[in-house]
Amino acid sequence: MKKLFAIAIAGVLMTSCVSNKKFAELEDQYNTTKEELKTAEMKLSACEDEKKSIRESYESQIKTLQNTNAALLNTTGEMVTISKTAATNLERSLESMQEKDLQIKTMRDAINKKDSVTLALVTSLKGALNNIDDEDIQISVEKGVVFVSISDKLLFGSGQYKVTNEAKAVLAKVAKVVNDKKDFEFMVEGHTDTDPISRTNIEDNWDLSTKRATAVVRILQNEYNVDPARMTAAGRGEYVPVASNDTAAGKAKNRRTRIVVLPKLDQFFGMIEEGMKTAK
Repeated sequence: MKKLFAIAIAGVLMTSCVSNKKFAELEDQYNTTKEELKTAEMKLSACEDEKKSIRESYESQIKTLQNTNAALLNTTGEMVTISKTAATNLERSLESMQEKDLQIKTMRDAINKKDSVTLALVTSLKGALNNIDDEDIQISVEKGVVFVSISDKLLFGSGQYKVTNEAKAVLAKVAKVVNDKKDFEFMVEGHTDTDPISRTNIEDNWDLSTKRATAVVRILQNEYNVDPARMTAAGRGEYVPVASNDTAAGKAKNRRTRIVVLPKLDQFFGMIEEGMKTAK
């Protein structure tokens, strides 16, 4: 994904169609949230390991005490009581296990909530676009990020960056969904095949892909009232293909506009942080 952003930023710098500052902020946000997610996952793993270690220690102590009790009963016939120190240690072990269980539950609840929000978004998008041919528009989820890929034959004419009237109907449906989901930001990416472009008003495929992304963003903003602060336009050129450019079918798949829906992960980690405070 880092490579994806690096290429996106390079595209923007070459075409000057997207704010350098906006891309830098987006990359910083993504890198930060990715590191935070990695840290949270490491903490969750550590909690699981610590819980297992405490449980094993607790079971070992119980077994030792049981053996001691049996030996004393065999030799003296008297009931043995657990010493005050042993009882205190057992109590602390149980309290520690309960605390770790609560912390793990808090992390799982936060992850489940984020996944539920993402699932709701995907369901809404598929419901809004259920009458669109799968070859023209595809919706997928990768690592909690939702991708909406729209073929250029639906959005634009060959070598053009003016959005067609047919495509506006599709963008209207997408806009309705994202306007209802305020917890998401998104990036509109333009992609091309490897065929060189030769038009007086388009310098190269970098230029074409960025112009197409910007055209979609303008439609969403000006005609469907999507908040521009939630959007970023990016040109990826021919450098992130999804199929081989050696065939006409492969090139058709590569000529696409992709809407990358980004969850506000600061809210997700904020929920984990609040849960941890409660667990202490």
